[in-house]
Amino acid sequence: MNRSAAVLSGTEDQPHARMVLTAGLASGQPSHAYLFHGPPGTGKRAVARALAAELLAEGDSDPDGVRRRVAHGSHPDLTWVRPTGAHVMRVGDVEEPVIAAASRTPFEASRRVFVLEGAETMNDEVANRMLKTLEEPAAFVHIVLLTNAIGGVIETVVSRCQPVRFDPLPAALIAAALVAEGVEGERADACARLSLGNAERARFLTSDEGAALREDAETLVRDALRGDALEASGGEPWRGLLERADDRGARAAGAVADEAKRRLELEPKGRDRKAVEREFEEAAKRAGRRARTEVLNLGLELSGLAFRDLACLADGVPDVVLATDRSQRLTAAAHGRDARRLREAVERCEETRRSLEVNVTEDLALTALTIRLRRLVGSPD
Repeated sequence: MNRSAAVLSGTEDQPHARMVLTAGLASGQPSHAYLFHGPPGTGKRAVARALAAELLAEGDSDPDGVRRRVAHGSHPDLTWVRPTGAHVMRVGDVEEPVIAAASRTPFEASRRVFVLEGAETMNDEVANRMLKTLEEPAAFVHIVLLTNAIGGVIETVVSRCQPVRFDPLPAALIAAALVAEGVEGERADACARLSLGNAERARFLTSDEGAALREDAETLVRDALRGDALEASGGEPWRGLLERADDRGARAAGAVADEAKRRLELEPKGRDRKAVEREFEEAAKRAGRRARTEVLNLGLELSGLAFRDLACLADGVPDVVLATDRSQRLTAAAHGRDARRLREAVERCEETRRSLEVNVTEDLALTALTIRLRRLVGSPD
C-alpha cells in the first residue's frame, strides 16, 4: 500500500492499536485476520470501520468517496456481521455472508473486508467452519474480529489472528470529552468513572435514561441497606429495573419492526415475502432480547459498583470512589458498615447478572438477590 505512517482514525488514544495497524498499512502488507480485543466502548468498531475504509480505498480514483461510503455502510465490498442470537453467533451468520462470500472476487475494490462483532459468541461449530477462511483466505480478503472478552474466544480462532489490544480509556479523557459536549463537570466526572473506561457507557449514563437507570440500581442498594427491602418497596425493589429493561426491549423490537414495514412495502407479495416477514419477526425478537439483557446487565453492574463504593468508604479510602456525585450520600450510608460484607454484596450482584445470561427466571433471580442482599448488609454493625 505504501501509505505514509499517518495515524489511523480512532487509534489516537490506543497506542497498541495505533502501532500495529499503522505499521501494517504503511508496509503495504496488512494482516488478513485481525482480532480487536478490549473492553466495550474503547473504539473497536470505529477503528474497524476506519481500517476497512483504508483497505478498500487503496488504488481507487476517489478514495475519499470510498471512505464516505464505508462510513455509511454502503460499500459492496464491506460485510459487517453481528450475531443474530441473543448470546451466540449462528452458523447462518457466517456461512453465506462470510465463508462463501470470501471465495468470490471483490465487486469494485481490490479487496473484500469482513468485520464480525462478538467473536466470543462463536461456538465450536461456527469456529470450525471459519478456520479455513481465517487460515487460508484469498489474497484479497481481510477479516476483522471484534470481542469484548478475548478469554471467551476459542483458542483456534485466536491463534489464526493478529491480536490488536484496545485499553480502557482513562476516566479523565472521557470526562473531558463529556464536558466538551456540554455535560456539567461533577456529573461528567462521575459518569466517566462509572463507565470503567467505556466511553459509550459514560455518554449513556449522562442521558436522562441513564440517570433513571442509576436510580433504579441505587433503589435496590438503598432497600438492601435498610434491611426491610421487601416490605419497604412492596417486596420488589428491583421492579423499576425490570420495567426499564422491558421498555428498552420493546423499543428496540419496535424499531426493527418499523424498518421491516418500510422494507416490506417494496417486496412483492408471494412466498418470498412471507419468508422475509418471518425473518424480520425473528430479528425484532432478537433485538428486543438483546436490548433487555443490556439494560439488566448494566443495572446490576451499577448496583454492584454502588456496593463497591460503599466498601471503599467503609475501608477509609474515599479517593477511589467512582460515583463522586453521590459522595455525601454514600459516606452517610457507609458509616458503621462491614466492608467485607459490602464486597460480598458486589459478588452477589455479579453472580445474578451472570445467571441472567443463561435464561433463568428474572423475577425469581432478582427476588433471591434482594433477600440475600438484605440479609448480608441490612443493618450497620
